Amino acid sequence: MSQSSIVVGLVQDGVATDPTKTLAATIARVREAAKLGAQVVCLKELFNAPYFCKALRQEYFNFAEPIPGPTTEALRALASELEVVLIVPIYERQAPGVYRNSAVVIDADGRTLGTYRKMHIPHDPLYEEKYYFAPGDAVTEGDGTASGFKVWKTRYGTIGVLICWDQWYPEAAHITALLGADILFYPTAIGWHPAEKAEWGDAQVDAWRTAQRAHAIANGVFVAAVNRVGFEPEPGTDGLEFFGNSFVADPYGRVIADSGTNPDIVIATCDFGLVESARRNWPFLRDRRVDAYGPILNRWIG
Repeated sequence: MSQSSIVVGLVQDGVATDPTKTLAATIARVREAAKLGAQVVCLKELFNAPYFCKALRQEYFNFAEPIPGPTTEALRALASELEVVLIVPIYERQAPGVYRNSAVVIDADGRTLGTYRKMHIPHDPLYEEKYYFAPGDAVTEGDGTASGFKVWKTRYGTIGVLICWDQWYPEAAHITALLGADILFYPTAIGWHPAEKAEWGDAQVDAWRTAQRAHAIANGVFVAAVNRVGFEPEPGTDGLEFFGNSFVADPYGRVIADSGTNPDIVIATCDFGLVESARRNWPFLRDRRVDAYGPILNRWIG
């Protein structure tokens, strides 16, 4: 760990219809987060585009851009200027016909440390992601680690990044924590189907938060989840209302900073001493039965 604590900033917002305006607004919010003391700033999933996965339209592939590309280059310069670490989730055009839901990690000197590519890709009504995204590649390295999951040693601390649908999978959180992450970041685009909100809305938000707080507890790490906000229409559908509720939880699962459903910047100080404290008091990592977990590699065991 580079220092005893870091200040995290989560930019909870929506998007403008013009990507140029969205980028400009995002840069202004990153500057605001830095003024509030943030050393690591995370943006929402697919930060500079509408959530286009509500429908199957080939023209939406045009939202993708290469890494490096104009957006990441602009944010590299910003990170260097402000001396902040930036987590930049973007629609990546890796090659013709190969598109990814990705997050670029930029260190506080403007260097690109690497790219995480979303491993779990959903396919649900208004979340037609399998049409648009190839999943991250799960190549097993010689030491037995799955290289699709990654951590980065930034100027201010060691972080891991997972994206949206990944947040429901304890395996993803666990592997990333075992790789050495002290904080798991979850850039997100999750919302309500308008017809379901009255009956299920509160339960959906609570389940979303509870699953990620459980990752913090089970792994003895901080968890920082940043969601988009606002209603986004789509012709032929009822659209989606993104519910925000971004938060930071400590290794005991306590929410130390959070927000509601409006645009906001969430700021939290993460004391790395709590990682050691939680793991001493709840030694879940010590007591793992790594010799008995082979069945988890099966889709079903019944």
